Amino acid sequence: MLKDITLGQYFPGESVLHKLDPRTKLILTFVYVVALFAAVGPVTYSLMFVFLVASVLISEINLKTILRSVRPLIFIIAFTFILNIFFTRGEPLVQLWIITISREGLVTAAKMMARLVMLIVGTFLLTYTTSPIALTDGLERLLNPLKKIRMPVHELAMMMSIALRFIPTLIEETDKIISAQKARGADFDSGNLVRRAKALLPILVPLFISAFRRAEELAVAMESRCYHGGEGRTRMKQLKLMRRDAMAFIIGAILTAVIFTLRSMGF
Repeated sequence: MLKDITLGQYFPGESVLHKLDPRTKLILTFVYVVALFAAVGPVTYSLMFVFLVASVLISEINLKTILRSVRPLIFIIAFTFILNIFFTRGEPLVQLWIITISREGLVTAAKMMARLVMLIVGTFLLTYTTSPIALTDGLERLLNPLKKIRMPVHELAMMMSIALRFIPTLIEETDKIISAQKARGADFDSGNLVRRAKALLPILVPLFISAFRRAEELAVAMESRCYHGGEGRTRMKQLKLMRRDAMAFIIGAILTAVIFTLRSMGF
């Protein structure tokens, strides 16, 4: 299950989505999230789904990889679905003792589940098609105006990209530790909740030690390369907006305008 978590991984490619400026992808991801939460009816949800499918096809990312990213979050999606069914009031369809399932609950639960799945897939596409270095540069350039109020923009962007980059590494390390502990006879699947929580201690301790060791190695590597923050730092690849970025902004603006127009009409 841990190997199915693909957050933070980058899949190199030559698709149009890969070639977009990282600033464009960051802004369009934000626009996509806003438009997704603005969707209210089947028409707007269908439109967002079509846009997401088109983006996945353009990215040329393997469909199995996309589906694998959703699998570890099935429990959260299912839990959200059940909560919305039982705690949304409306016209009762099924009533057993204190449990009531309403028509409005089913509709709300279906919308919430679709929204969560599309949110996960849409935001994961950002890291799938953008390298950590490009993501750092794009985020820093977008936050550049905050430097006027002495905000450490470069350091914040670097911290976020490093944290994102180390997610796959820590997941792989956790999987290795679990396999090693199981080979020594550790049992993580049997017993009650308290016993299972205690069984996690042999995993957490070496994982924290490994994380701190990697952080120290990274700090030493950065210092040995004379890294002193963003002041005076140059870049090998300069970010430049192209015609395809302008087309992407136009498509994003059209999508947002259509979604909010349909929302006002109740669709």
